[in-house]
Amino acid sequence: MFGQYHGTFRYENGDILVENERIDGLLTYRRRCVGHAFERILVASKNARITINPVEPVNLPKDITDLLLIEFTPIVIEPGTMQTVYLKFPVEVGVFLESEKGIEVLDIFSAGTQKYTLYGPPAGGVIARWYRSVVYPEIPSVERFREGVMELSILNTSSEWAHVSCAVFNGVDMKIFYNGDIVATTATMKIISPAIAETGFIDAPLIPGMTRSVELYKARKIRVIGRGYLMEWGL
Repeated sequence: MFGQYHGTFRYENGDILVENERIDGLLTYRRRCVGHAFERILVASKNARITINPVEPVNLPKDITDLLLIEFTPIVIEPGTMQTVYLKFPVEVGVFLESEKGIEVLDIFSAGTQKYTLYGPPAGGVIARWYRSVVYPEIPSVERFREGVMELSILNTSSEWAHVSCAVFNGVDMKIFYNGDIVATTATMKIISPAIAETGFIDAPLIPGMTRSVELYKARKIRVIGRGYLMEWGL
């Protein structure tokens, strides 16, 4: 399903159907995913194309937050050491209509469910998209249209042992890549103290040769300065 399409096409796999077809001479985009349907008539030049790729998983069911919180099996890290682990993260799919005149976000959908949580105290915390993952020592197998692989390098720069059971990321900074097998991103976590850490993303594919996804924020022409995220309310 991921890739670029010109004119008509059809992809169907289980609960997912995505297609472009001509109905009464009009090019029509149609999507069905786990019981939810979406349809639009497309009026664009002959050179226009549809791009489908994984996007930052903080858009559904509506714009609530830019933050992604992944909870995982607690890890204890010695002072001054670094450990690289692999987590899973939720996948959302973006559909873009592109031409010489620009790019338009046509559709966003997901085969998974969306849950949200509060990170921090009730009076001053923030809402984040929540996802739970097992910690893996190697790249795990995934359901490609539901979950991706995150390579997370955790560095404990503090002078104390650190107990880590979650990581919060700014979805604006997320760099997603994909190939025929998996969706992936590469992230970092720098522990400053037992309760404070900085997280961010690396703009590089997990596996050589992967294709970089179109980012929603660029498609929407929202100017963003990569800044990572400072976790101030515990790890």
